[in-house]
Amino acid sequence: KVSLLKKVPALKDGDFTLAECTAILLYLSRKYNTPDHWYPSDIQKRAQVDEYLSWHHANIRANAPKTMWIKVLIPLFTGQPLPSEKLQEVMEGLSTSLKQFEERFLQDKAFIIGSEISLADLVAIVELMQPVGVGCDIFEDRPRLMEWRRRVEDAVGKELFFQAHEMILNIKELSNIQIDPQLKEHLAPVLMK
Repeated sequence: KVSLLKKVPALKDGDFTLAECTAILLYLSRKYNTPDHWYPSDIQKRAQVDEYLSWHHANIRANAPKTMWIKVLIPLFTGQPLPSEKLQEVMEGLSTSLKQFEERFLQDKAFIIGSEISLADLVAIVELMQPVGVGCDIFEDRPRLMEWRRRVEDAVGKELFFQAHEMILNIKELSNIQIDPQLKEHLAPVLMK
């Protein structure tokens, strides 16, 4: 009801509405004049955040959330698990994206754009925690990625980090809820595609 696009996340600030997480984050960082490291005023550092945010949609976001759909959400609505080949296909695509993420964006830096956390790190970690929530530990066997995750947790604060990811990390509990049979009937064919 908030967004004309009928999507979440959505922001309502007085009479102003906005959709898309990246646009919302940028708006909030400007409105509340957040510390410079989140979205740097330095034009080259800001361009690095923008570069990551642009790359993110077609790579990390294109793969990581699919693990949740394949392992939990589609079986919840259809009543049947998907073939393991589907998950394997998504994990292969995600592995390629993670390799690029490490080599191109992390390199030997503490965070995506250098020594301080930015919006790019927040956007990345939220997507990368989704496979973890469904039992696909993408950080295992990736020491550089694991160290980056720890630095993000520390920068945000462990308590806030886990509070923010609580629903994702407990997503398997959704399999215990009852879905309206009419909703299941309506969504199952769409989700199976």
